[in-house]
Amino acid sequence: MDFLTFRKRMYHLGCFNVHQIAIWEHAFDRNNLTRWCARGLLVKLKNEFYAFPEYKQVNDFARYIANKMYSPSYISLHSALSFYGIIPEEVISITSVTTLKTNQFVNDFGTYTYQKVKRNLFFGYEPKLLQDGRAMLFATPEKAILDLLYLYPFYRTEQDMIELRFDDYFMQEDLDKDRLQNFLDRIKCKALDDRVKTMLKAYGI
Repeated sequence: MDFLTFRKRMYHLGCFNVHQIAIWEHAFDRNNLTRWCARGLLVKLKNEFYAFPEYKQVNDFARYIANKMYSPSYISLHSALSFYGIIPEEVISITSVTTLKTNQFVNDFGTYTYQKVKRNLFFGYEPKLLQDGRAMLFATPEKAILDLLYLYPFYRTEQDMIELRFDDYFMQEDLDKDRLQNFLDRIKCKALDDRVKTMLKAYGI
């Protein structure tokens, strides 16, 4: 198979795995993928998962493939907090939450870190649309905060919370305290309840 035929068939997907190729072309020679990557026609994202390099120019596509490469997952933690402007830092690694094992992948689109949580904690996310209509899954602001305090329990004192540098306007005006409490009730973790109370006190809420 020549690359132009392959590209015409698969380009609209943006990223894809070998199983998707097999559905279209059962006898596809996987050695083609190695050759096309070597020529810069494809980017290997991880084992058996690829993307077209042109998508590096598409806004937010690097975030979009985070869900696709390791599923189920949703973007959370520092990446979501930075996306919402809750923390001032620009986050280089794209951080996600998953029910699979903790993992990390590095490719031409970026560094992708996945933190494992129990299945009962895998909620509190919603789709965000790209310009072309594709959807990527993001934690809500409240769930991103809870994921952070749950997975990084060393944030426990008021000073620790202040050093997170959460945006004061968000904390005072935009934080959905009812949603936050509903999520806490669903998680049922006293240690997390205590850390959230400390956080709220640190920010005068």
